[in-house]
Amino acid sequence: MPFSASAAIAEPPASAAVDTSPALSGAFQSCTKPANKPKQQPRQRVILWDDNDHTYQYVIAMLQKLFAHSAEKSYQLAQEIDVTGRAVVLITTKEHAELKRDQIHACGADRLIARSKGAMSASIESE
Repeated sequence: MPFSASAAIAEPPASAAVDTSPALSGAFQSCTKPANKPKQQPRQRVILWDDNDHTYQYVIAMLQKLFAHSAEKSYQLAQEIDVTGRAVVLITTKEHAELKRDQIHACGADRLIARSKGAMSASIESE
């Protein structure tokens, strides 16, 4: 019988026995439950490194623009960078971390400091 959009699936007669045994219901288990959970990608940290060629204003504005951090969070990260020499500004997938590192490097020099010749240093590392 050729396929027809108006064709309906016939109902079994009321007297027909329906097999509900566990063996049959297990046959469709792979359709409803994934056999294996998908593996999570390894997480990467985006590290922003301290230098004396960028102001707090530059760092705060960059963190707000690139990472959507609040002014308060950006200031806290700027302080951490200044005190410890570095801060983790984001933890994400490798591809996203590489993108954010490259965006930091593309920000350029701090126009408020004459000796600033380029962007801040940033790197990624495994979590």
